[in-house]
Amino acid sequence: MTHLLKTYCVLAIFSLLACKQDKKAADTATTAEIQWNPAAVDDEFKAYWYTGKAELNSYSLKQSRYGEIRDGEVVLIFVTEPFSLSKQVKLDNPDAAGADNVSVMKLNNIRKFNTGIYDYSVVSSTFTPINSQKHPHTLKLNTSIQEWCGHTFTQLNLKESNYHFQEFSYFEAEGDTEKDMPIALLEDELMTRIRIHKGQLPLGKTNMIFSTLYSRFNHKDLEATKAEISKTETDSTTNYTVQYVNYNRTVTINVEKQFPYKILAWTENNGDGLITEAQLKKSINEPYWEQKKRSDESKRDALQLIK
Repeated sequence: MTHLLKTYCVLAIFSLLACKQDKKAADTATTAEIQWNPAAVDDEFKAYWYTGKAELNSYSLKQSRYGEIRDGEVVLIFVTEPFSLSKQVKLDNPDAAGADNVSVMKLNNIRKFNTGIYDYSVVSSTFTPINSQKHPHTLKLNTSIQEWCGHTFTQLNLKESNYHFQEFSYFEAEGDTEKDMPIALLEDELMTRIRIHKGQLPLGKTNMIFSTLYSRFNHKDLEATKAEISKTETDSTTNYTVQYVNYNRTVTINVEKQFPYKILAWTENNGDGLITEAQLKKSINEPYWEQKKRSDESKRDALQLIK
């Protein structure tokens, strides 16, 4: 009897270990499905992104705010820059920085619209390394929101094992906040990932930190939460849908199917019956930081920007 009991216990232990191994393998398979497939930086990529110009994109905006749809405008500025890995700022002397010099895709996302008598101006900056095999996570993200009631500033900096979060707000309930957050995919980095990885995003369920704009507009603490990414395709576009599991938020992004994989449109649906929409108007490539003269204002006409 004792021998049989021992045999049973040994078999039970092996069975339990096997189950755990099967579960671990299943978890690994699930994770593998959403891993990045880093694309080599080929000649086509270099010829477009390393010529001393930025890609400037203007979008018409229908912005949901305070229970109504507001007309506005978005400008997305994509550009590659030398970035300090340690200081997490643009390098002044990249040739002397050595291993501290990381090439990033920077996205400046500028959104403007009016609410009644007063206006909103929102700027988000995202810094995503081009070499995602060596640097798999976005290094820095910050967002500032200015409107007539006041302004807020939010920033995430990548540390060794987490994102360091800081926020400064005029709202009493928020005030000045500082905390560490688990590393997760950022909603704000989806567009830079699309541009770097040949129009592709990881599919399936993943941990995602929802957008800083959604966090501020809805007064929700920024956090990593479950989301699922899926896609559909047409002959000319790849269309992504991001569905949050624990929040009533769905984001879609429509992407040009061919290089350079421009962002054609996107929507944001927070379940209130009103959908924010942005549609591409015009895209040009210019060294805009050199174009400061009055004569350069014609470039604004070329981008079809609102006067």
